[in-house]
Amino acid sequence: MMTPTSHGPTSVAELHRPAEDDLDELHALYRDPRVWTHLPSGRHTEVRQTRRLLDGWRRSWEEHGLGQWIVRDAGSGMLLGHGGCAVRGELLWNLGYRFAVAAQGRGLASWVGRCGLEAAGEVDVSRAVVAYLLEHNRASARVAEKLGLSLQRRGPDAGNPDPEAVRLVYADRTLDAEQLAAAMR
Repeated sequence: MMTPTSHGPTSVAELHRPAEDDLDELHALYRDPRVWTHLPSGRHTEVRQTRRLLDGWRRSWEEHGLGQWIVRDAGSGMLLGHGGCAVRGELLWNLGYRFAVAAQGRGLASWVGRCGLEAAGEVDVSRAVVAYLLEHNRASARVAEKLGLSLQRRGPDAGNPDPEAVRLVYADRTLDAEQLAAAMR
């Protein structure tokens, strides 16, 4: 199992299990419209939205032994973002990440994705790892492909206020009908 602190690209970043003290910085990230260019409706406008997110990540660690990590600058300790794998619908590991604008383009998404895939395989290899994203988010698709995930499904993005939005589902293996249905919810 990965240690709670793992060094990132050229030892500039560290992974930490989410803690209560992360709430304010995490909310600042989630309310920044610049990190929501691909899904503006996902932006947090109230701290209680971020509280629910953080509580869910902490629960994932407690119940499943893995969840999203907080990614911090190794020198300053500043929050750069988050990423990793958390259980989605009891059937799947959901690989995801979000980074502050200043931290984007530095290889952190690929690094935290590799860490998440490795940890998910160590914790419960029977669960497929999926990454779902919007079709117009080519940068995230490149990360998924770089990590060896393959496109499993293209279809409507359930719950998205944009009726034209298309969700892509990438996975580390071929998904059965039940897994695909869970990934499309």
